[in-house]
Amino acid sequence: MTDSARVRVAIAGSTGSIGTQTLDVVRAEPDRYDVVALGAGRSTAALVAQAREFRPRIVAVGDASARRAVAEALPFCEVTDDLTAVVDPADVVINGVVGFAGLGVTVETLRSGRRLALANKESLIAGGPVVQPLRATPGAELVPVDSEHCAIHQCLRSSIEASREVARIVLTASGGPFRGRRASELADITVEQALAHPTWKMGPKITVDSSTLMNKGLEVIEAHELFGVGYDHIEVVVHPQSVVHSMVEFSDGSTIAQLSMPDMRLPIGYALAHPHRIATPFGRIDWTSLARLDFEQPDTDTFRALTLAYEAGRAGGSAPAWLNAANEVVVEAFLAGRIKWIDIAALLASALDRHEACALRTVDDVVGVDARAREATRSLLQ
Repeated sequence: MTDSARVRVAIAGSTGSIGTQTLDVVRAEPDRYDVVALGAGRSTAALVAQAREFRPRIVAVGDASARRAVAEALPFCEVTDDLTAVVDPADVVINGVVGFAGLGVTVETLRSGRRLALANKESLIAGGPVVQPLRATPGAELVPVDSEHCAIHQCLRSSIEASREVARIVLTASGGPFRGRRASELADITVEQALAHPTWKMGPKITVDSSTLMNKGLEVIEAHELFGVGYDHIEVVVHPQSVVHSMVEFSDGSTIAQLSMPDMRLPIGYALAHPHRIATPFGRIDWTSLARLDFEQPDTDTFRALTLAYEAGRAGGSAPAWLNAANEVVVEAFLAGRIKWIDIAALLASALDRHEACALRTVDDVVGVDARAREATRSLLQ
C-alpha cells in the first residue's frame, strides 16, 4: 500500500463509543479511508444504518439469531456472525469490542499480519502471553488507541533508543466521578452516579472501571505488555483536567508529555494514519483558556482496585486474565443492581485470592482461565 492509497479500515465494535468515533474520523477525511468491514454485537439497527452509509464488503453481527434479518437489510454485502471475519479485507483493524470478547479479533489481526488499532485493552491484558508472540508476525503492527497508551506511543517517538533511555512511564488518570471522596462517603453510590464521568464519554463498563480506578489498573498492565517496562517503573498520577494524556520520563531526567483536549478521535486518527498524522485537528488546545493543570497521588486506600491490578500484573502468567474476568463479572453485577459500588474492590480481592496460577500457551488456555475466574467470582456473589 502506498502513502497515497486509500486505507482499508475494519471496525470491530462499530456501534460502540470507539466505533462511532472512528466513523467520525472517516467522515472528516473521506478521501483517505475506505470502510471495508463493520462488526457489532447486538446493536443491529445501528449496524445496519452504518452499513448503508459506508457500504462495507463484510458486516459481522455477533448475535447469530439476528444474522438473517441483517442480511435481508443489507443485500449488497456479505453478512456473517463471525466477528473475526472483519479482519480479512482490511489494512487496519480497529478493535473497539468491549471486554474479553475482543480477544479473537486481536489474535486474528496480528496473526494475519495487519495493523491492529487496539482499544480493547482486555484482550492484551488477559491474553498477553499468547498475543505477544503474534506481534512478531511479518506485517503485524500494534498501535494503541487508549488515550494514555497512544500518548506514550507518541512520546517514545522522541527517543532513538527508547528501550535503554526510558526511566519511567507516568499514566494519568482523571480520578473519575468520586475523586477526593473517602470510602465512608461512597457506601450508597448509585449506578447513575458511577456512570457520570466528569471528562470522558464512554460505555458503561469502562465508565464504572474508571470510577473504581480499575480502568487505570488495567492500563498499567497494558502499558507493561505494550512497552516492556517493569511495574516498578510505571506510575499513576491523578490529573482531573485530562489534558496531559500520559508522560515518559527519560534517563536524563527530561519528561515528554502528550497534551490535547479530551477527544478520542485524536488517538483513533493517530492509529489509522500511523506513522503519519491525520490533517483534522481533533483535541486542539486553546492555550488562552487553559488555566491550570493539576496532579496528585491516587488514593489507593479508597480505590483499592488499582493496587489489585498491580498485584495481578506483578504475579504475571494467568493472574491478569483472572482479574480481568472477575472484574467483568463484578461490574456486570453492579450495573444490574445486585451489589453496591463499595463491594466491587472487596469482591475482586476475594476473587484474586482464589486464583490458581497456570501457564498460558494457547488461546484455549486463556479462555479456560477466563471461564474458571468467572465461575469463581459468580460463586462469591451468591
